[in-house]
Amino acid sequence: MHQVDAAAESRLLHPNTAVFALGFRPFFLLAGAAAVALAALWLAAYVFGLFLSNYYDTLGWHSHEMVFGYGVAVVAGFLLTSVKNWTGLQTVQGKGLAGLAALWLGGRVLPFFPDALPHGLIALVDLAFLPALAIALAVPLVRHGQQRNLVFLPILAVMALANALVHLQVLGLARATAHAGTYLAVDLLILLIAIIGGRVIPFFTERALPGAAPRRWPVIERVSIVAVVALALCELLPLPRAAVVAVAALGALSHAIRWWGWHERRVWSVPLLWVLYLGYGWVVVGFGLKALAVAGQMSPFLALHAFTVGGIGVTTLGMMARVALGHTGRPLQPAKAVAWAFALINLATLARVALPLAAPRWYLTSIALAGGLWIAAFLLFLVVYSPILIQPRVDARPG
Repeated sequence: MHQVDAAAESRLLHPNTAVFALGFRPFFLLAGAAAVALAALWLAAYVFGLFLSNYYDTLGWHSHEMVFGYGVAVVAGFLLTSVKNWTGLQTVQGKGLAGLAALWLGGRVLPFFPDALPHGLIALVDLAFLPALAIALAVPLVRHGQQRNLVFLPILAVMALANALVHLQVLGLARATAHAGTYLAVDLLILLIAIIGGRVIPFFTERALPGAAPRRWPVIERVSIVAVVALALCELLPLPRAAVVAVAALGALSHAIRWWGWHERRVWSVPLLWVLYLGYGWVVVGFGLKALAVAGQMSPFLALHAFTVGGIGVTTLGMMARVALGHTGRPLQPAKAVAWAFALINLATLARVALPLAAPRWYLTSIALAGGLWIAAFLLFLVVYSPILIQPRVDARPG
């Protein structure tokens, strides 16, 4: 007992060491900071004409960094934390975790020095992160022998391939591959949301709402995952337009049925639930808009941002908020400011997707408004969660 108390006292005296105790801590901090910085720089460039000297062109930088910067940081934080729970084995921590975070950060910073650094080096640093993350996860997963969770390793491998497609075009080694790589990576993030959401959203619902009984249909579970994989393949293969429309429509229908099966009215009284339901709802909307866009009925960028700002942005913000509370020993009751952040990011999605549909002449205004709301949401997240992420667990347990 004395040793446990001494360890707890040491963590309290040196709270700065807590930030590298478990993967969610540094990567959720980095994701929140990236969400603010990337959106602010993008707004400054797109709306106000700021010139960004960059390894990527300005539009390519924005799309790459929101996916491989922000999105991948959340994935890293979540999986490094969850794999420890699933296997009971410690994932990378301390100096190893700090090195992994530094590698991710290098991929964000080095592209701003295209004249001072070899472009091959910039690409190599960014490309190294996903394989390094996969290796860090593979060690405990393979040792534990969990077949069910090994699926995340090939997903990370394909995401690394998607990143390589972007860099091959930037380096002049291939033509017209960056678009496919970026869209493939978005689909892979949606696939992760579909897999992980299918596990945790019904579970969280049961835990938070006594008597809740989310429904799952095996056929719908399989079809919803297959639809995401099929859409990812559509980004790579020259398929007929009708086939892609059918895949997207199938995705919208299957995920809508899945959402409806989990849902009950009481979720709307629990912020940590309704944010996840809204995030998954944006995935349904994204599939529907994708079908319309491929059919030539609307801009493909509206479907893309339903997936990215809505499906990915809303869901990841909600997941970070819940995981950070649960894994620091705190009650699952977010601050009121965090509920406002959940509302703001959904308003950002509406501004980016619905406003251009309702008022096409306000397209530039919609981008500025969506960006401002996005920044405000993540600033609130950082204000509330930075102390939580850098301080030791309140129950003095490791992690």
